[in-house]
Parts: sequence; C-alpha cells; structure tokens
Amino acid sequence: MTTDASAQAGLLTRLRTGGPDTDDLDARILDAALAEFETYGLRRVSVEDVAKRARVARTTIYRRFTNKEQLLQAVILREVRRFLTAIAEATEGLPTPEDAVVEGFVVGLRGARTHPLITRVLQSEPDAFVAQLGMNGGAVLLAARDILAGRLRRARPGSGEDCETVAEVLLRVALSLLLVPGGGLRLDDEDDIRAFARAHLTRMLRPVDGCDPRATAS
Repeated sequence: MTTDASAQAGLLTRLRTGGPDTDDLDARILDAALAEFETYGLRRVSVEDVAKRARVARTTIYRRFTNKEQLLQAVILREVRRFLTAIAEATEGLPTPEDAVVEGFVVGLRGARTHPLITRVLQSEPDAFVAQLGMNGGAVLLAARDILAGRLRRARPGSGEDCETVAEVLLRVALSLLLVPGGGLRLDDEDDIRAFARAHLTRMLRPVDGCDPRATAS
C-alpha cells in the first residue's frame, strides 16, 4: 500500500468510527484553532496564533500536532464527523430511501451553507476548500458517501442498487452548489431544496418490482 493509500485508509477509518477520543487539552486546542480559522482563514493563521487563543505554549501544540497542516486536518476531521453525524441522525428514522435522499441533501446543504468555517473559506480561499476535499484521495468525500449509501441500503435491502454512486452524485451536486452559487436553480430556502431533491435527485433510485419508488413517498 502506498503512503497516500495508507493515509486515505487511516482517515476513512477515523471518519467512520470517530477515531480516538480527544482529551480536554486537545479539545481546547482544536476549539481555539477552529475559531482562528473561522476568523482569519486557513493561510493567515499560525500555530502561535492558536497557542495564544488556547492559552498554551506553542510546544504544547507541537507535542500533539506535528505542524499546522496536521492541526488543520484534525480540526477538519472533527467538524466532518459532526457534519456526518447530523446527516445520519436526520435520515435514520425515515421510511424510504427517497426520503433519505431528500432529507440528507437538505440537511447537508443547509449545514454546509451555514457552517462558519466553510462559509469563511469559500468567501476568501475557495481553492483551499477544494484542496482539503481532495486530501488523501478524497477520503472526506468517500466517508460521507459511504454513510449515506449505508442509509439507502438499510431503507431498501436486497435491491442491488448502486448506492455508493447515488450517494456520491448527491454529494457532488451539493458541492457544486456551494462552489458555484447562482445560476438558474432557485434553491434559496429549505422548501426549494426539498422540492428540487424530490423532483430530480430521487430519479437516480431504481424502481423496485416495476413500481416507481417515488410513488410510495408521495
């Protein structure tokens, strides 16, 4: 396995399982780093800035995080876990895969549009946002895809559906809406997003036993 593949596998495992628990000092450092990145962006923040906000010595941070890049990845990892947990919780009790597609898309897009770090980076450093998504072979995207695909599979077991592809397309549509706002799609509020997802995105799900699955969700 190559170094990149190992890094991807490790990140995927931590995203899916939650990874090792952080102690109070780790949480304090990550909270401080998140606040700095939200305020000043990714490039302008230094480890010294984080240390001042966290009220710790720089050496304390370096003992736990090798460099600024590792600290940034730890912050992103924690935020992604929270993001994926919100999507999983919002779709877990729904009766059909169509409902899971719709509500997962709504919750995901709403969460991304209102997350302070994402909005800050998209405004000032969109290239940095794309770079982080592609980190370690796109492990963040793959983990999100697998969580949503698992929910679709539980809603319709044994269907033989390519749930991974459906889930990844949903995520890529949401990302395109974040990166390139505007255009002809009017998706300004949750009702608009929900209607769009119901009318268009659920079409990716195959009919079962010759019936249109969307009919069961109406």
